[in-house]
Formats: sequence, structure tokens, C-alpha cells
Amino acid sequence: EAMCSGKLQTGLLVAGYFVYLLVGAAVFQALERTAEKQEKMAAAQMKEAFLQSFTRFTVAEMEQFVKNLTEAIQNGVYPVGNGSQFEESNWDFSNSFFFAGTVVSTIGYGTLHPKTAGGQLFCVFFALFGIPLNIVFLHRVGKMLSLLCKKLGKFLYQKGMRKKKIKFLTLLFFLATGILVFLCLPSIFFQKTEGWSYSEGIYFAFITLSTIGFGDYVVGKKPDRNYFSYYRVLVAIWILFGLAWIALLFNL
Repeated sequence: EAMCSGKLQTGLLVAGYFVYLLVGAAVFQALERTAEKQEKMAAAQMKEAFLQSFTRFTVAEMEQFVKNLTEAIQNGVYPVGNGSQFEESNWDFSNSFFFAGTVVSTIGYGTLHPKTAGGQLFCVFFALFGIPLNIVFLHRVGKMLSLLCKKLGKFLYQKGMRKKKIKFLTLLFFLATGILVFLCLPSIFFQKTEGWSYSEGIYFAFITLSTIGFGDYVVGKKPDRNYFSYYRVLVAIWILFGLAWIALLFNL
């Protein structure tokens, strides 16, 4: 009965956690998408005006153009190519879910952030409740994985192995498995999808799962590459379970 109750609590926690992320993603998308569209239109108009009269620009006007262009790029607007790329949004559902995941996990790449007053206020309250929820979620998933450790240890003990050796082998097994599943294999995936080198994929995976999050490498940001739908959602889920694996290592 206690086991069934524990499984029910875990199921409700996992469901509640993902519902929280989905609701957060939907709200961020609703609050930020319109403002982003206006910003992209302004960047397109600025580019058009520049192309029409760049030979008559004064030094001050050129400096102002460079300043405006830098601000646009910092806000995730890349005025390159034709106007079709302005139809794509940084705040589609996949990107919004990815952003929500990086908020509650405290990675904070800094490449995508709310710019409207409503989005910024919502982000404060979303993080205020989401970060503790994330800690509880990681603790519970880490606890579930530690039960697998105990089962493995029990199996080895029945085979006549000493306890100290069992502890060492258990830690080594989950360390090696985690490195393979959360670092080595995803890096091959990032190499194919992002066009990075394998070492860059390893670097991104480590910087992400350690929650350092420099923001120098971020998935799904290259305008010249075609990403499949919900690519960043899958990456967000990889991050969450990768953090749970790190929590397990700390428990061990």
C-alpha cells in the first residue's frame, strides 16, 4: 500500500511538473510573440532604409544604425536574407517550452528572454514557484533511480561480493551509463543537427547539465538550418533528466 501511494505521488509530481512547464510555455508565448513580431518588422524597415540610403549616411547615422542592429541581434532578431524569416518566431511553443525549462533549472542561457513588462513579471513568479518545484522533481526522480542502485547492489551482494566493492561498482556503473546517455550520445545528435564538432557537442552538454549556461552555444538558433518540430522540447526534456542523473550522483 505504501509503495502504491509512493508511485501515485511520484506520478502526480511528474504530471504536475510537466503541466507547469506547458502552462508556462503557453503564457510566455502569448505575452512575447506579438512584441517580437513588432521588433522584427522594425528591424526589417531599418535594414530597408539602410539599403536605400547607405551612401548618404553620416558618421553619427552609421553609428546609430550599428547600435540598433546590435540591439536587434541581442534580442534574437537577425535581419538577414529575405522577409520570409521574419515569419518564424523565437517564441513558438517549442522555444517557449525550452525557455521555461531553462528558467526552472536555473541554466539561463541569456539568448532568449522576455522583453515585455507582462512577460518579465510573469517570469519572476514562474521562477519563484518553478525552481522549488524543479528541486522537488529532481530529488524524487533521483530517489527513484537510487532504488535501482539498491536493487543492483542487492543482486551483487547475493552473488557474494563485498559491500565496499558493490558501492564502488554501483557508482562506476551509473557514472559510465550517465556519461554515455547524457553526454556522449547527445553530442553525436548535436553534431548532426547543429553542425558542431563532436567536442563542441560535449562542451555544450556539460555546460548545460552543470547549469553553468554561458549561452555561447545554444540549440536551435542557426537561421540557415532547418530544425524539426519540437526539437527544443526534446532538448529540454534531455536537460531535465540529465539534471536528475546528476542529482543521483550526488546522492550516491
